[in-house]
Amino acid sequence: MLSREKAFELDLMGKMGYDAVTLGNHEFDLKPEGLAQILNTAQKQNRLPAILISNMIFSQESPKDNSLEQSFSKGFIKTHIILEKNGIKFGIFGLMGMDAAEKAPFSKPVSFGDPIAAAKKMVAALKGKADIIICLSHSGLNKNSEKSEDELLAQNVDGIDVIISGHTHTKMEAPIRVNNTLIVQTWEYGKQLGHISLALEDGKLEMTDYKAIPINDSIPGDDEISSIIQGYEKKIDTEFLNIHGLSFRKIVAHTDFDLNIKAEESSLGNFLADAIRTGIKKYSKGFDPFADVAIISNGVIRDDILKGKTGNIQACDLFRAVPLGIGLDGSLGYPLISFYITASELKKGCEILTSIYPAKGSDYFLQLAGAKVAYNPNRIMFDRVTDIWTGDEENGYKKLDFSRSNKKLIRVTADIYNSTFLKIIGGYTYDILEIIPKDKEGKPIEHLSSAVIDSDLTRDGIQELKEWKMPFEFIDSFKDTNNDAIPDFPLTYNKKLGRIMAEPSWNPYHLVRNGTWVTWMVVGVLAFCLCVVAALVSYIRKKLK
Repeated sequence: MLSREKAFELDLMGKMGYDAVTLGNHEFDLKPEGLAQILNTAQKQNRLPAILISNMIFSQESPKDNSLEQSFSKGFIKTHIILEKNGIKFGIFGLMGMDAAEKAPFSKPVSFGDPIAAAKKMVAALKGKADIIICLSHSGLNKNSEKSEDELLAQNVDGIDVIISGHTHTKMEAPIRVNNTLIVQTWEYGKQLGHISLALEDGKLEMTDYKAIPINDSIPGDDEISSIIQGYEKKIDTEFLNIHGLSFRKIVAHTDFDLNIKAEESSLGNFLADAIRTGIKKYSKGFDPFADVAIISNGVIRDDILKGKTGNIQACDLFRAVPLGIGLDGSLGYPLISFYITASELKKGCEILTSIYPAKGSDYFLQLAGAKVAYNPNRIMFDRVTDIWTGDEENGYKKLDFSRSNKKLIRVTADIYNSTFLKIIGGYTYDILEIIPKDKEGKPIEHLSSAVIDSDLTRDGIQELKEWKMPFEFIDSFKDTNNDAIPDFPLTYNKKLGRIMAEPSWNPYHLVRNGTWVTWMVVGVLAFCLCVVAALVSYIRKKLK
């Protein structure tokens, strides 16, 4: 709400001295219309950073991005700028990376062109006009050099002096150099400030110094900026949180341990998945502990819940864990949706853990409630899950028959962002992991928006059940162990609960047990190849005799 009506992030960036920024995938969480509203509002501010992106493509068929296209045509968004400081001209342009574009499902009908082609075009436009060319890239880095988009960008595009990288939340203590391009990235959420010193002499650019400066309490806050932030906190209280019985700094829980998010079964992941599943038990009819599963991906979990010095968790701490999105009603937060899939489709969804996450990164790691999964990472891709149990720690677990002959439907609940990926995951995997969301009668759901959970059936229309609210409601069920009127996190969340279990084995039996057609097709191909080799060897031996 304040983003659209006050554009407070851009306002703060301007006052903090940002010269230029680029757009990332989550700038489109409010859809093109929401982003356009932010930009239109921002123009009322005195000082703004330039907003740059050079590979954004507007639809010629759909009108849903017209308002954003108008913002572009008015110059609120530019492809590039030339900024002069101390007699040196800096050419700066912005890019959306391929992985980031893939993770922006609400950007439609806006699409994004090839970053390398766009970068070549920008370098050509800036060459000869700028002394130093800088790319603000929401593409990122990867340990696998073949998937490290900004390294590939530097390899394929000559003339970029510095790439300021983003998207992957990579903590770098020193720049890397690819060809003649320096690449830097300073982690996430303003936790570090990167300071790079460059020397330009006779047209040749050299780095003379680089520092990654931690931003912590050892640095005094700026009085003016702090005052502005406190003012926005009050607006959030009065215009939003008070309606929900909350305030920004209200203590809502206590913890004696940190709840972290990791690319494995994690304490925070279990807590948030449990919160979603408990919400379904409260707001949906026909809850079945052995047929109700909740899913949340690491990609929408944005921050840890840390005990700090006091162990007190404020509302803002809890909200930061799942702060993203907009509902179909235009209000804050992703809505939760429920749909039904078969047991074999649940197995396909769990394969995201085993095959998609290792290839695509930690954002695709799924946290589960209502199910336990065992998998063998040495098996054939897309068929690594060996066992699934449904249930929970309270009622116990039952092994699930996920053969295609089992037509029993399982209800899955997730936010609409993650649900969109579950629906389209088949397209990423040549339909091997195709999942078709269904209603409780087993009929395919064409539009996921029709599956949004109504949090109040007594009112007209759909009162969207918001993902961000579920942790607040869930902690109300926690016991107050020290009688201070504050719920305490149970110790069960201080350890793994065995919901996701890797069981690596090269035993032939374990490599094929409970295998689907994917495994047996590969086994068949290998068997055929062995037969061909054996026949050739036999033929050659006969000829040699």
